[in-house]
Amino acid sequence: MGRFGYSGQLTFSCKVLEADEQQVTCELSHVEALDTYINTFVYAKCKDYLKKPLWERMLYFADTNNIIPWCIVGDFNVITDLDEKLGGIPYNMRKILEFIGVIEACGLIDLGFNGPKFTWSNQRGINFRIWKRLDRAMVNDKWL
Repeated sequence: MGRFGYSGQLTFSCKVLEADEQQVTCELSHVEALDTYINTFVYAKCKDYLKKPLWERMLYFADTNNIIPWCIVGDFNVITDLDEKLGGIPYNMRKILEFIGVIEACGLIDLGFNGPKFTWSNQRGINFRIWKRLDRAMVNDKWL
C-alpha cells in the first residue's frame, strides 16, 4: 500500500488489488472522502486472442464490485467506432462489436476526450500512415 501526502500527513492511499500483464487495479482512498474508489490502468495486448483475459477480468470485476466507483483508463488497442481510425485497410467490425459488448456488460461509460482525435499512429510515411483512438477512460455509474 502506498501513502501519499505532504507535510507528513496521510492524505491519500493506494492498495494494489490485482495486477497482470495487461492491467493493474488499485483501491484508492482519501482522508476527506467517505468512499473508496477503484482505478484500473490498462495496456492491452495487440492481438485479439491475447485480449481475452483482460476482457474476462473486466467482466469479473464489474460483476463482483458493481457498488464501488470504478474508473478504467489506458490503451485498449481497439476502437469502438469506424470514425476512430484513419487510413489503412477497413477495420474489422467484429473487434469493435466485441469491445462494445464488454463495455456495455461492465456498465461503463466513455468519458470522451479533449484534444487530438487520434491517440496512436504507426508513424509511417504520409501515404501509409494509420491513425487510431486506442486510449480511453471509462467509468461506471457509481463513479459519476
